[in-house]
Amino acid sequence: MTQASGWWRVVVVAGIASGGMLAAAEPAPPHPMVLRAAHLIDVEAGRVVTPGEVLIEGERITAAGASVPRPAGAELVELGDTTLLPGLIDAHVHLFLHPGAEDLQTVQESVPQRTLLALLAARDDVMAGFTAERDMGTEGAGSADSAVRNAIDAGQFPGPRLRVSGNAIDILGGHEDAIAFNPAQHVFSNATYANSADELVAAIRGQHKEGSDFVKIYQTGPDTMVRGVLHAPPQYTPAQLRAAIDEAARLGTTVSVHATAEPGAGYAAEAGVASIEHAIQLSDETMRLMRQRRIYAVPTLTWYEYFSTHSPSAAENKAAAEIFDYKVKEFRRQVAAGVPMAVGSDVGPFAHGTQAREFELMVQYGMRPAAVLQADLLNGAKLLGWDGQIGQLKPGFYADVIAVAGNPLDDMSALGRVSFVMKGGAIVKRSPAAR
Repeated sequence: MTQASGWWRVVVVAGIASGGMLAAAEPAPPHPMVLRAAHLIDVEAGRVVTPGEVLIEGERITAAGASVPRPAGAELVELGDTTLLPGLIDAHVHLFLHPGAEDLQTVQESVPQRTLLALLAARDDVMAGFTAERDMGTEGAGSADSAVRNAIDAGQFPGPRLRVSGNAIDILGGHEDAIAFNPAQHVFSNATYANSADELVAAIRGQHKEGSDFVKIYQTGPDTMVRGVLHAPPQYTPAQLRAAIDEAARLGTTVSVHATAEPGAGYAAEAGVASIEHAIQLSDETMRLMRQRRIYAVPTLTWYEYFSTHSPSAAENKAAAEIFDYKVKEFRRQVAAGVPMAVGSDVGPFAHGTQAREFELMVQYGMRPAAVLQADLLNGAKLLGWDGQIGQLKPGFYADVIAVAGNPLDDMSALGRVSFVMKGGAIVKRSPAAR
């Protein structure tokens, strides 16, 4: 069996196992293909084109609009009353996590087991229309995400295009250290220790050697609400973060940080990170720096909503709901201030393939639908380092295309109804109704 034929056998089985739509065993054809649907979204313009057509040759788009040329031998794929748009981007995922006790799964499940589950998670995400993602830390599985990325890139398993960080980086006793376990058991941290600028540089070099695409750093510690205000201790100084950013730049990449509150978020913006993940509390000065330097906030609203009702106890639900309410208020403030946004859900602790909820929440709490799509597809492409390659239906871009029932500019829940997925010119999923 060839490598390619093995991959498509996996896709067919995955489609059957996941229920609903069947993943078609259709590699990128040697002939041109035209996708035709009732509508198409021009993301950059924020408008709907009617009807919608996309011409694909090999793995790239060669034309898109209300009508496209029909080269000799072109195959027509009729997608009916659907809307075409670029494959979605999730800028904050955890392929190596699944619903359940997060800390326990990282201790009880072996890295090989977690890697197999990560491949299933990647399948579920691409079937849901997410054709590009950033894996924001393997939570103790080291560089196993590099293996998942490479297997997907080689066509051995279905999944999104991936940017991976390996383990996140943390201080001793920090955000992801095993602080809730019996010290005598010497339970490992879910992150890589670095307690100084020199140790940050050494950790970044080690992860780069093992295949990381970017750097993820925990910049703030545990979140607590004190008299209605969020507090989270900073973990690195601006100088330490600058050392990390300089080393990442030497290697041709960037640094993104988990930062939920001030002053840690401000330190990160001052140092010049690429994105601030979660970004619950941002000062006026931090928001100014983010606008000036195009530092993206990645809100991960879905994670906070989920744990406001799915925490282990009623008391924890109440505490999480308080943080979520605070986050929503602060998110509205950030939108009004013009903070650059990208879209990331923090999926993993909740089920993979369900993260389109993030789009709905961003609209519900203050963003225009067109602005949310632009944050996801234009800003997301830049943040992942694929600007000009993904995120738009334009000539020269990868043929990463999805079709959804409905119009997301009218109803963002349409992004949870994906009936067709193409990645790089290969059909990964399509409804039996598609011809």
